[in-house]
Amino acid sequence: MSTKTIGDNGEDKAVTYLISKGYQINERNYRSNRGEIDIIAMIDGVYVFVEVKTRSSKNYGSGVDAVTLIKQKKIIYTANRYLLNKGCEWLARFDIISIDSDEINHIENAFEL
Repeated sequence: MSTKTIGDNGEDKAVTYLISKGYQINERNYRSNRGEIDIIAMIDGVYVFVEVKTRSSKNYGSGVDAVTLIKQKKIIYTANRYLLNKGCEWLARFDIISIDSDEINHIENAFEL
């Protein structure tokens, strides 16, 4: 199975998980000139920008380990572009969903502006 297929399957699982927890999914794979956000959701009036990392094994570390400071900065920049384009002044947070061998680990407020 290709890494793209594994990643797409992981994002589908993350969307299903978030919906089951009461999140509204606004966008998937939102792109700016500097990056991409896997899932943009809302819950309780808060925009939630979600990075999804899927690992089929733990040989290369967990999915959380893959969200480096550089990746965080790209996500923050892209989230700011999204909010500006939408004309939003809403509360926002950044979550990571790591899917490691089918185990879902949802880290709320994983990093900040």
